[in-house]
Amino acid sequence: MTEFASGVLADHQIAQLIASGAITASHPIAEGQIQPASLDLRLGDVAYRVRASFLTGAARTVTERLADFTMHAVPLTGGAVLEKGCVYVVPLREALSLPPGMTAAASAKSSIGRLDLLTRIITDRGTAFDRVPAGYTGPLYVEICPRSFSVVAEPGQMLNQIIFRQGQTLMSDAELLDLHRQTPIVNTDPVISDGLGFSVDLRPATGTLIGYRAKPHTGVVDLAKLGHYTPSDYWEEVHTDTGWIILDPGAFYILVSREAIVIPPLQAAEMAPYLAMVGEFRVHYAGFFDPGFGWADAGGTGSRGVLEVRCHEAPFVLEHGQIVGRLVYERMSSHPRALYGAGIASNYQGQGLKLSKHFAQS
Repeated sequence: MTEFASGVLADHQIAQLIASGAITASHPIAEGQIQPASLDLRLGDVAYRVRASFLTGAARTVTERLADFTMHAVPLTGGAVLEKGCVYVVPLREALSLPPGMTAAASAKSSIGRLDLLTRIITDRGTAFDRVPAGYTGPLYVEICPRSFSVVAEPGQMLNQIIFRQGQTLMSDAELLDLHRQTPIVNTDPVISDGLGFSVDLRPATGTLIGYRAKPHTGVVDLAKLGHYTPSDYWEEVHTDTGWIILDPGAFYILVSREAIVIPPLQAAEMAPYLAMVGEFRVHYAGFFDPGFGWADAGGTGSRGVLEVRCHEAPFVLEHGQIVGRLVYERMSSHPRALYGAGIASNYQGQGLKLSKHFAQS
């Protein structure tokens, strides 16, 4: 096994993991699955409708837990509806045999988060969602819970991505500030505290449109259909000329960050909650930012982060410029051969407020 320098593995290093057998699959892994700092994971052939979300715990496998909680199996071949409010577990085509000391972390892909589709990776003997312990050997599964829209899914679709970490990868606040001085990572004075803080934009440069709110009763979204759906059939526009809005409990919103963000080629980033007590809402499902996001040489010149916001128990006033999250920057183990947006058909380089790629763009 090749020895990797400390950091998040780059695309060519992920290819080495595949070649060595550390990453295997029931179907050949396509070149397009490998992103600058992550690997896209594919759905298998069947979804198991389960009574409740679960973690296996340190002593059990997903197969054993499925025996306890499965209500029925849903074949995905040809497309199957995964219903809003239900929980499904799908075996993935990829499996891992990580070397000692290497961990992995997963996240929903950006388009999936923007659909309010909760997807989380689980492993055998796992004690946390979306986290793969050092040296893990075994299959991967994804838990899928559609929140706002029922969806049509089929085998081979890529809802989640996984990154691989060798050793210590996190950048300290001092290192992050030094990086900003060398090559700005945000277009404002940085708020750096356990990562780069970012805020919400509720005062657009033109007009009053600041976001979208998911409608409660809609048709299904076929995950295979891109640029297909009329936004107004699924989303209500959210307007304000006051610089604030009131979030309704249980509602799901698409908003945008005030800051334009840059991820340089030798860094990756993960979105994380800012503070547990910041308010009665959560921000984000999709969490990874590849090297090159917002990077000028990759066609970005600063890209704003789209915020997936769900309000909890009480109505909550959200103000323009309020800090709602943070980006935790990590060092790359090596320079990626490709950068986000540079020749790899990235969907959200240079983005502003934007729905998922399944909806027709105006």
